[in-house]
Amino acid sequence: MIGRLLGQLVAAVRPGELDVIVVANGCTDDTAEVAAAFGPPVRVVSIPVASKRAALAAGDEAATDFPRMYVDADVELGAEDVRALGDALRRPGTLAAGPRRVLALAGRPWLVRWYYDVWLRLPEVRGGLFGRGVIGLSEVGHARVAGLPPLLADDLAASLLFGPDERVIVPDARVVIHPPRTAGDLLRRRVRATMGVSQVEQAHADQAQGAPDATARTRPADLLAIIGWDPRMALRVAVFMTMAVLARLGARRAVRRRDYSTWHRDESSRG
Repeated sequence: MIGRLLGQLVAAVRPGELDVIVVANGCTDDTAEVAAAFGPPVRVVSIPVASKRAALAAGDEAATDFPRMYVDADVELGAEDVRALGDALRRPGTLAAGPRRVLALAGRPWLVRWYYDVWLRLPEVRGGLFGRGVIGLSEVGHARVAGLPPLLADDLAASLLFGPDERVIVPDARVVIHPPRTAGDLLRRRVRATMGVSQVEQAHADQAQGAPDATARTRPADLLAIIGWDPRMALRVAVFMTMAVLARLGARRAVRRRDYSTWHRDESSRG
């Protein structure tokens, strides 16, 4: 995964243009070695803790400039996309930015494709920074996100901290996202997402410092509107709702225990 990302990211980089920091957080594979083999502008920071929050903190400690892009290892992003995000973040008033999504759905089963056909049409999904695997922050935006409490859905929480006039989706930047390859892996991913939304809501209810005061739960009115725009979407909406109910049931026990550490990782999209 990391080789696929870095190969595109550094292929057309001008000298001194980017400082790419790869944080290997408790990795037991060859991530650090593969990343280090690229040489400048890639730097590798290794930490013993298998924690995304610890990885973000380590990357921030090593970084020196703004704006900053936080990129998941399993997406595809090019240097031109980073340039477009950086240009947007240098505009006055823009605190956070994300690229447009391109989902690699070829070869996925119909159930996975139908789920994402609906998901991509949801208003919160179209305008939110979450679910992209990439978030760019200006220095002011970074200061706001730095106050977030530890949350499983860190990208959702970060997105909710910025109003529509403070965040932007940059059409000239794109990220290729690799969805789950099986319905079971899709369900695992949705269980994790449901847990993350519940944790964000609980953090707000507990008045945790820095917690966002909203969530991005899907509203029935949004689903009805999708069918209203295109009645052929009705069966796809039914699949989406079924997956959402199963994910909520799967997350219920963990949410009751406030167990937000179990990751429910989707391995199929990481191949």
